[in-house]
Amino acid sequence: MAESKTEKMRKLFADKQVSAEELENVAGGTKDQIADDSCFLNILLLGHPAQCDRYGSAKLKYDIANNPSRYKEIRNAWAACGVEVTMHADRGNEYRADGKYLSQSQAMDYAMKRMGKMMKKSDWYWE
Repeated sequence: MAESKTEKMRKLFADKQVSAEELENVAGGTKDQIADDSCFLNILLLGHPAQCDRYGSAKLKYDIANNPSRYKEIRNAWAACGVEVTMHADRGNEYRADGKYLSQSQAMDYAMKRMGKMMKKSDWYWE
């Protein structure tokens, strides 16, 4: 029996498949990711001059056109932790530290180590 086109394509691109672990490290994006950044940084930088406010994704959606300073506030908070971020409301954010691209979770780990404050997600993620 001849191979189907699907089977041929699977074999041809087998090395291009993304594992579950690799998928976890893909930068997310969107306002939800930026909102998570603000919540994380708000608690990590508690009392620090670069501490940003906590913003929900609904508020950020409204603020894209009306208050871009919120994005600058979050970028400055990341910078205080040694992470450079380029935020995109419609696709994955780009996080960099020490000249390397990081996923959001890697950037968070880097920031916690740099600030000397380790946290679990439950420490900063609540509604």
